[in-house]
This record gives sequence, C-alpha cells and structure tokens, in this order.
Amino acid sequence: MAGLSSPGIGSGLDINGLVEKLVAAERAPAQNQITRQQTSTVTTISALGTLKGALSGFQAALDPLSKLDSFSSRSATSSDPDVFTATATSAAAAGSYDIEVVDVASAHQISSTGVVGGSSAHVGSGTLTINVGQGNIQVAVPASANTLADIRDAINSVPGNNIVRATIVNANDGAHLVLTSQLTGATNRFSITADGGDGGLERFEYNPGLLTNYRELRPAADSVVNIGGYVHNSTSRTIDGAIDGVSITLLDKDVGETKTLTIANDTSAVTSRISDFVKQFNSLAGTLGQLGSYEPATKKAGPLLGDSLLRSVESDVRTKLTDRVSGLTGNYQSLASIGITTNKDGTLVLDSAKLKAALANDYDGVAKIFASENGVAARMKATIEPRLADGSELAVRSKRLNAQSVDLQKQMSDLDTKMAGVQQRLLKQFNSLDTLLAQMQSTSNYLTQQLSSIAQISKPSSNS
Repeated sequence: MAGLSSPGIGSGLDINGLVEKLVAAERAPAQNQITRQQTSTVTTISALGTLKGALSGFQAALDPLSKLDSFSSRSATSSDPDVFTATATSAAAAGSYDIEVVDVASAHQISSTGVVGGSSAHVGSGTLTINVGQGNIQVAVPASANTLADIRDAINSVPGNNIVRATIVNANDGAHLVLTSQLTGATNRFSITADGGDGGLERFEYNPGLLTNYRELRPAADSVVNIGGYVHNSTSRTIDGAIDGVSITLLDKDVGETKTLTIANDTSAVTSRISDFVKQFNSLAGTLGQLGSYEPATKKAGPLLGDSLLRSVESDVRTKLTDRVSGLTGNYQSLASIGITTNKDGTLVLDSAKLKAALANDYDGVAKIFASENGVAARMKATIEPRLADGSELAVRSKRLNAQSVDLQKQMSDLDTKMAGVQQRLLKQFNSLDTLLAQMQSTSNYLTQQLSSIAQISKPSSNS
C-alpha cells in the first residue's frame, strides 16, 4: 500500500502550488499558439461553409431560370370554375376557347324493389353474375348465408371487385339493395343474371329486357362537351386530347351556356421565380459583404477580409450580373430593362410593375434575358457551379482546414501528455529537495542541541 505524501511538510514550501505555476508558465506559449491557430482555423472553416451555403442557395434560384423550357409553362383559366377547371402543359398553345358542358359523365346506380323483413330477411341462394361494361364478378350466395345483408357483404368482398359497390337503404316498403357502378360512362351499365340455388335470387336480375326488378337512380352517361363548335365525348369527367396539352375536368353541366377557357403564358410562375432570384442574390450579396467587412469604429474585421477567393467570387458575380446580354435585340436586353436594378449597397431591387409590363409586351424577350446561351441565369450558373465542385478551391481549402483542425487537436493532446510528464518530474525534484531540506533541518537542530549541551558542561559551577 502506497504511503501518504504531503509535499512541503519538511521544508514548509507549497510544492504543489509552485509546480502548478511552473507547469503553467512552461505550457502557456505552446498552448496560446495552438489556441490561436484553432480559433483562426475554425473561424475560416465556418466562413467558407457560410460562403458555400450562400452560393448553393443562389444556384437553386438560378436553376428554374437558366433554360428556355422553364419559361414555357402555361396557365389555364376557366371563366366558371364551378362548371369546369383545366390544366395546361408547355405543349398547349396560348389562346381562348369556347366551352359548353352538355353533360357530365356519371356512374350507373340502381335500387332493387323492397324486401319485406328488412336486411335480415332470407331471399334465396345461388350465384349472381354482375356485369358492368366489359367487367364482371360472380357472387356465390350459399343457403347458410342468404339474407339481403349477406348478399351485400358477398358482393363487396369479392376479390378484385373494382366495378360495383353494394349498400342497403331501408324504406316503408322494405329494404332495398342499391348497386353503384365504380365506372362512369354510358357503356358501363349494369347487367345482372341469377343461376342455380333455390331460385330466390331471380328477383335481382337486370337487363335491357327486364328493368322492373330495379329502379334507376342515376343513369350511366358520358361526358359531352362542345369545344369551339366541336362535340367531344368521354367516359370520364376528364377531357384529354381535345386541345393539345390541355386537360379539362368537368364539374357540372350547363347546357346552352358557353364558358371561356383561356390558355396563356404562366407569368405568375415566372414572376415568382424572378422574385426568388432577386431575393437569393441579395442574400448572397449580404453574405459576401459580411465575410469581407471591416468596421473602423470597432476595428472588427470579417473572417475573410482581404481573402483572394472571396474577392474573386464577388467580382465574377457582379460582372456576370450587370453585363448586357449579347445577341439580343429589341427593348429588353438587360435586367435593368425589365425592372431589376442595383442599389448603392450592391443589392437588387425589383420593380414589379415594370416586370409585369415587360412580360406582357415581350414574354420571350424576358425569357432570353435569363435563359439564352449568354443569359444572366445561364452565365451565372456557369460561374457558380465550378465554385461548388468537389475539386474547386473552396472544397480544397475546406478539406485542408479540416485536416489542420484535426492536427491541432492532436497537438493539444500531445501537449497535455508532455506537461503531465513535466509536472511529475518537477514534483519528484521538489520532493527530493523537500526531503533534503528536512534532513538538513534535523541535523541543524541536533547540532544546536549538542552545542548547547557542551556549553552547559563548560560553564563554571555557581558553588565553586
């Protein structure tokens, strides 16, 4: 078992405190240097990350403006959205169309005659074959489960049944089996036959020659729409192909009333993209300014003040932004011509009214300012993409600084190990000194005691 240690007892020195101060004094120069390097490295890594994020955000705003196809989106506007709505792709030609909705596709729905006794009444066994257009299902009704409710459940539980749903409606004259087709269109009418069993299912047969077993609640009908003077039929409520690139969804019929469908350039979507372009550029400009700033009053500098990479990025962005787009003719050849100008602080400001007028006057001309071969978005994207590539200066510097940060952490760990050794060495030396001083003190005390005794022996006696 190790003995107790109390450094300084023999000499009276505060050995632990003294050693701590000596170790701290020896550690300080190296630690301060490493700490300064760590702070600088971490600050620069963070600044480069901020720069990369700002460039990425601006690049995202450039993507939808850098290709002419991005400006080919179309809007489809109905004069009466309660009657029909529409969507349009870039294949649709701008124009106006007269629309009359004569009929809207519906699914066949029929209701059986009343079954006295309600849904729990036994009605018969056998097999029901239900046809809807080209589809059919066969429903087995055993004698052990032949109530009206059993028949409803058997219809709905047929595997793969996607053509008919069955429900029961109770009335004064009994329970009614209601069948609703899941397919719209005039060709998707019901036809029902009964086979086998006890013959009780014959009351549910239905065909053009036998309509008395059911009452028609809703006919099977096609959509009928008059588009620009031409009739178009559809088995569904969606009209595709009548107008290239346009899909019309019918909601209600309005016979004899003509509505208007307008296909136009989607200026709303383009305006939103241009607004986002301005917003993201201003965010980038603000980031560049902060990273390279200097405040004389506080003498506080941005983390990349004077950095060649920052200066290069800022110079490229400014130049590619303000240069006139070569190859264009007419009134619109630059951002300023469509209402995007530069403030004194380098940020952009958008005149929405001027942009709206430009889109109305020359939609394609505005598109070319951004997305032509030498357009603003195209050339700025070509400038920024290499800056964000894996082998770019930004990526290489970030990688090098991260490696440097790891190395500095190791240097700090090595310094901790070294100074622990120094502390142990100094403690050993001072403890040896403490022991030596204690021995010398003991010897001094002994000699003093002996000399005192000698002095007493040699002193004359008072009785002599």
